[in-house]
Amino acid sequence: MKNPKAVHHERGRKIHPELSPSEGVDSAKPHLMDGKTRMLVIVASLLALFLGALDALVVGAAMPTIVAELGGLSLYSWVFSSYLLARAISLPIFGKLCDLFGSKKLYIAAIAIFVVSSILAGAARSMTQLIVFRALQGIGAGGNFALAYIVVADLSSPEKRGKMMGFISFVWGIASLMGPAMGGFIVSYWSWPWIFYINVPVGGLALLGIMFYLKDTHRGKADGTVDYAGALTLSAAVLGLLTAFMLAGRTYTWLSPQILCLLGVSAAAVAAFIHVERKAKDPILELSFFRIPGFSLGNAGAFFSSFAIFSLSSFSPLFIQGALGKTPAQLGVAMIPLSLGWSAGALLCGQLVRHPHEKSFSLLGAVTLVVSSGLTLTFSPSTSLPACALVFGLAGLGMGFVSIATLLIVQRSLEPSDLGVATSSHQFARTLGGTVGIGVAGSFVTERITQSMDTMMRSPLGSVVPESLAAQLTENVQSLFQPEIQAVLPEAVLNALQGAVGQGMEMVFLAVFGASLVSLFFCLFLPAFKRSS
Repeated sequence: MKNPKAVHHERGRKIHPELSPSEGVDSAKPHLMDGKTRMLVIVASLLALFLGALDALVVGAAMPTIVAELGGLSLYSWVFSSYLLARAISLPIFGKLCDLFGSKKLYIAAIAIFVVSSILAGAARSMTQLIVFRALQGIGAGGNFALAYIVVADLSSPEKRGKMMGFISFVWGIASLMGPAMGGFIVSYWSWPWIFYINVPVGGLALLGIMFYLKDTHRGKADGTVDYAGALTLSAAVLGLLTAFMLAGRTYTWLSPQILCLLGVSAAAVAAFIHVERKAKDPILELSFFRIPGFSLGNAGAFFSSFAIFSLSSFSPLFIQGALGKTPAQLGVAMIPLSLGWSAGALLCGQLVRHPHEKSFSLLGAVTLVVSSGLTLTFSPSTSLPACALVFGLAGLGMGFVSIATLLIVQRSLEPSDLGVATSSHQFARTLGGTVGIGVAGSFVTERITQSMDTMMRSPLGSVVPESLAAQLTENVQSLFQPEIQAVLPEAVLNALQGAVGQGMEMVFLAVFGASLVSLFFCLFLPAFKRSS
């Protein structure tokens, strides 16, 4: 039986509520390249993506050295935040531009921006300069992430698309394992600028691969126009929202004028974006896409699963070092299964998923994520390290399945000409969900630390805790577990603060569990695609 007749948008765009493999997936024109050339392009794309993923992690190990040389400790977090914000904003914009103008020139531009900004970041002589150059890196990384998925999907036949998406996620996992260790090695044996300069030769190889071997199969639209107003309002909305969640509960309270102002600006920008998109000739994001179940529910499932997994991965170290009292080395071992599980889940899902069973795989992943996050609610100071590692591995495995299955569903939900928007929207949903999740989870822990700190400062113990140290602990909870901080804190104070972290983590685990349930809810209602007769 044939699929329902396409519904026509007022601009003439076809919107499919339910698509068959031939209708909803681009054939990717693999015949335009021989197997060797296609593989070279895919390797170049994975190299570019690997650099962006690695760069987000390798910098962390070098930051104490960078701060010692450049100063600007108060700007510490913005070295990371500027990169993540710029990457989040550029993702949907690059995806749409790819649909309009094709992939090759955009990909070359994105890699070039990343390489040049890496050189500039390595040459930075102040923290302000470094933040600006990191923002430029984020723009290039956003383009690399969007275009890597788009190009690889475009060059893969419908039957192999899931497998290739799994390989991309596997690259993410490798980067997450290598990043911190590589950063520490470079700082120890070379100097911190080389964490950026190392991008130049590898990025150059990726650039040459794209320049000489990529044939622009995703050619874009002959009459496409850039929706500048849509890009501007979308960027303002994302910037306001993500900045609010990065600062709220830590630098400022949730009801502070600064946070309310940021949320107000974001809300106003969203309203302006909707107004602009309704009138745009070729909008950045077609609002009617949200009426397509595969697009809206798939992205919603990805948002809440990312909320859960990023909150878990970012704050579980506090539980392991705080409540369990484990060393940094033991912490590192315990957290490895989460990254490995995610990579293995994505790779396994990519190998096994076959149309039309994407929904089944997304449900399997969502259920696994719910079960594993539910097990975190049983964590206590007596929980063993292997038990934690097992739960984290299960959570990563579930996330791997959800991320790949929902991506394939979102891609199938739109026409081949909108592959860029479909792919980048899914990445954007994951980025947004992870950032919001970290912000919410961080505010829970910080609130508990702040309350305990206030109580202690009013008690006799407060006389032995310098106010500057109290402020540092409130602003950066992780510093509680630095040896130099613990060395100056009396045991009673340290025990009280570790108990507060444990209480805060109970709320984090509850939030992770709730987000996992919501992700499962959306996955339950994903459309079940049918084979064409």
